[in-house]
Amino acid sequence: MKTALGLVTAAGAGLLGYSLSRKPGSTEFVGSTAAVAGVWAAGSLLDRTPAGRIGAGPVAAGVGAFAVFRAGAGVARRIPVLRRALQGVLRYATAGNGGAVLLTTLANGAAEELFFRGPVYNTLGATGSTAVYVLTTTATRNPALVAASAVMGTVFAWQRRSGGGVLAPVVTHVVWSALMVWRLPALVPEKAGP
Repeated sequence: MKTALGLVTAAGAGLLGYSLSRKPGSTEFVGSTAAVAGVWAAGSLLDRTPAGRIGAGPVAAGVGAFAVFRAGAGVARRIPVLRRALQGVLRYATAGNGGAVLLTTLANGAAEELFFRGPVYNTLGATGSTAVYVLTTTATRNPALVAASAVMGTVFAWQRRSGGGVLAPVVTHVVWSALMVWRLPALVPEKAGP
């Protein structure tokens, strides 16, 4: 199982790094991000994971996480190195076909949770699955995404443990991602001053 998980993780990380080296809004970007979601979704089939319990909590957690990241972006936009990291990833949210970007973002969020909080969590536990998630995100070479993966990976692992399945992290990730793509780019515009 660990060998198969390692192969899926390596393939997904490679595609993830490739996708974020493509021109924002390009068909290469959209296609490669869709392929990343496909890798994570296929990898989730390596092990059966229960859906778990869900209520309104995961939606509230997604909204709450967005509020925290929004506040953090308000501070980060005043620090040049952090602003550049945010702008580097947010330009992917604003370029090209907005519907395609949103769709691939949400598909990736859901598929990541199915894989990292599914078979990876089942094999490595909360700490191990979060560490693998963060290490995978380093393929993006974007410190904002790596930091976000550490924070949110911890939240998602906690939800997986307390909810008994992948449904709560999937819902939280999708809500959080939708809000990040929809609202955050206006807070950290590309043309911001120093």
